[in-house]
Amino acid sequence: MVAKQLEPRLKVIAIDGPSASGKGTVAARVANVLNRDYLDSGALYRLTALYARQQHINWQDESGVAVLAKNLPVIFHNECILLDSKDVTAEIRAEDIGMGASAVAALPAVRDALLQRQRNFLTSKGLVADGRDMATVVFPQAELKIFLTASATVRAQRRALQFGIANNGIEYQQILTDIEKRDQTDRTRLVAPLKPACDAKILDTSLLTIEESVEKVLDWYRKI
Repeated sequence: MVAKQLEPRLKVIAIDGPSASGKGTVAARVANVLNRDYLDSGALYRLTALYARQQHINWQDESGVAVLAKNLPVIFHNECILLDSKDVTAEIRAEDIGMGASAVAALPAVRDALLQRQRNFLTSKGLVADGRDMATVVFPQAELKIFLTASATVRAQRRALQFGIANNGIEYQQILTDIEKRDQTDRTRLVAPLKPACDAKILDTSLLTIEESVEKVLDWYRKI
């Protein structure tokens, strides 16, 4: 019997997780410590949703949105994101655009259009990539796979703090509702649903600071 040859591991730390779990902040800091490139895959879907709105294309128009995704005129420059030469760094973080990103991410043709684009972020420097299917679909041969999460309540509180909103009242409840709704959409979509890779390490950050979360990821990396 011939032993199956294992595929080589890629120089990638893949961090997946639900909305507002802190994976973007953690991934960016880990990339900085390790001097690696950083991919915020969620930004690509948010950009696609925003660009579709600007072009008056419905988020459910799979073929129309896929064409936009394939030819997305985006430039990542330092901490700024330019879409069609306009700085949209803050605009893509709006809650409605987040819901739009979840909607377009459920479209198979859109995911196909962005797949190779995401893989092209990997260079000889190595990559830290965050998203919802980095370890399961985009980089299944990543050297380290992490599923980073937190309770919906904690994530809503973090998002409210980010927006300067008190952890009570109608605005906070809307944030919590949106997070729970997006979780449901991401977990139940037919293509690349949100779930941990079978060999991913689970990191619940509900009771951890950003610094503690970053150190835990780095500790796992040092033990590879």
